[in-house]
Amino acid sequence: MNPHRAQQDTAPQDTAAHDGRGQEREGLGRRRFLGLCAGAAGLGAATACERTTAVHPPSAVDGRLPEAERGRPGTRDWRLGSAGPVDAVAGYTDRVSLTSGEECGLHVSTTASSFRVSAFRVGWYGGTYARLVWRSERVPGRTGPAGRTVPATRTVRADWPRTLSFGTEGWPEGAYLIRLDADNGHQRYVPLIVRSTRGTGRTVLMHAPATWQAYNKWGGHSLYEGPSGYADRSLAVSFDRPYDGNGAEKFLVYEWAAVVLAERLGIPLAYTTGTDVHRDPGVLHGAAAVVCLGHDEYWTPEQRRRVTEARDAGTNVAFLGANTCFRRVRLEAGEAGADRTVVCYKSAYRSDPCYPSRPALVTTDFRQEPAADPESSLTGVLYEGYPVDAPYVVHAADHWVYEGTGVRPGESFDHLVGVEYDRVTPGAPAPGALEITAHSPVVCAGRRSHSDSAYYTVPSGAGVFATGTMRWVEALLAGTGELGRDHSMDARTRAFTARTTENLLCAFSAGPAARHRPAPRPNAQEVYRTV
Repeated sequence: MNPHRAQQDTAPQDTAAHDGRGQEREGLGRRRFLGLCAGAAGLGAATACERTTAVHPPSAVDGRLPEAERGRPGTRDWRLGSAGPVDAVAGYTDRVSLTSGEECGLHVSTTASSFRVSAFRVGWYGGTYARLVWRSERVPGRTGPAGRTVPATRTVRADWPRTLSFGTEGWPEGAYLIRLDADNGHQRYVPLIVRSTRGTGRTVLMHAPATWQAYNKWGGHSLYEGPSGYADRSLAVSFDRPYDGNGAEKFLVYEWAAVVLAERLGIPLAYTTGTDVHRDPGVLHGAAAVVCLGHDEYWTPEQRRRVTEARDAGTNVAFLGANTCFRRVRLEAGEAGADRTVVCYKSAYRSDPCYPSRPALVTTDFRQEPAADPESSLTGVLYEGYPVDAPYVVHAADHWVYEGTGVRPGESFDHLVGVEYDRVTPGAPAPGALEITAHSPVVCAGRRSHSDSAYYTVPSGAGVFATGTMRWVEALLAGTGELGRDHSMDARTRAFTARTTENLLCAFSAGPAARHRPAPRPNAQEVYRTV
């Protein structure tokens, strides 16, 4: 990603400059698909994967597992009302993730005299999208000190004292929004993952807190900018501070809709984060699939190695965004414990203490020296540019991932490619023969290029699919008004991305894709006319 860019695709419109299967598929025919576009109720259009609906009925599973949540009543009262001024209420946990039953500390600053805490688990829940799992009594409010900055790395930390702690006994694994409700009427979120310890036979949703934190400008500094811009950006950022904005923007924009869709499908799920995979790859052992969500840019070398090893052992991998695995980072301790600091020197990598003695740990782009290792060797595609706003153009319309959508070669979906994009790049390291399924013309900074969706398999049987666009998860909400941003994408685009994502997740949940889905038809040389 552009190192001088301070903020990801956050405005409602982002076009302004910032840093032999030709037969119609089974399922929805073309007329039925197009007819549904106008009336599809967003994520409600998803249908369960038949293979899994009878395997884990709620009465037969551990109450901590996602399957036990199916059929439980949800609530619509999980959304924020007024966020209010920056200092109205904010908080952070001393754990990025935890396992069910562990205790979590919460650090809160508020100008209100008291507040309450509500924990909402994200899911389908009959179209309400969350369930209230726990709510605190009233807690006295107090104002925390301003963040302090570590001069050497310009790292901002709040270092507020712990306000309260809460147990998570009986909380099902999953993604949670902790909501702070101050008695002054203002609210903020704090994201929390109740992670799984075993993923055998499951589809593992891998959340991206390192990327959330990289963009977090609370206290005046992120990995992109400081008060004077790129020159005084942070070289390391801390989890010991709140997230800016509503407290959970990156999760809500790039991950939330995919979580809801996956739970709606009824496939066996497990939850983890990139920082957890960095520490312990156990949740990936025997997993049917691992899903990297809409914006998962910052990886440690350990995380990348462990996802690659899982692929090579038969675990399918889905990349639902773009610019994935682009930055090489290092996790270091913070005030609250291990792995509380995300280090990334980027273009200042020669100032990284690991340079030049430990080149594989130098925190810069994976494709850059020292120890260059472009992300395409895992993803199949290579990040190329920002910003773009372009139609998504289907190339291999008869690919199994598009079954039931009714699309034809050359059919397009406006605004689906953005704001960053990936492409199949001739000459870049590739894991195997690639089939380009979508080939979308773009113009980025005056230069013509393409965004590609691509699929490949490896000898273990694992399949890997990359959408090549960062807007894929956002498109799952297009035209609904949910979360207030869709970049002018419409209900037709929503129906297409929802059905394609269903196809992908259902197929990948069934085990190594090469064993039950058609093999990729290599076409990169044909598409790009290379020898």
